[in-house]
Amino acid sequence: MTEPGAGKRILIVDDNPVVIGAAKRVLVHAGYEVETRGSVAEVDANGADGFDLILMDVVMPELYGDDVAAILRHERGVRGRIVLYSTLDEDELKQRAAAANVDGFINKGLGLKHLVAEVERILGAPATGSV
Repeated sequence: MTEPGAGKRILIVDDNPVVIGAAKRVLVHAGYEVETRGSVAEVDANGADGFDLILMDVVMPELYGDDVAAILRHERGVRGRIVLYSTLDEDELKQRAAAANVDGFINKGLGLKHLVAEVERILGAPATGSV
């Protein structure tokens, strides 16, 4: 029987290469397949469909991530879970996630262990890896 998180694909969309690198490293180490996009243009060029989870930074240079998330969900028909990933305060993140009608949020400020724990809560823990 396959573990709940095994083979789960995650897309991280963030304009900060340090954040992308650290988040990708811990999520791959935890056993997930991870791709990244550094801009909204990269999402447009390379797509966002076929992922089990999209972690979307909110404060992006081109557009706010919650607006992009709403477009992906409602205009592009992306079916995977979409979660805002930001250092904004929790109340603002909660409001933005609700307004965009996405699946929630993860606060970057709580660290990488928190990120992995929240992803495991959302997708299930892969069969291999740990933080």
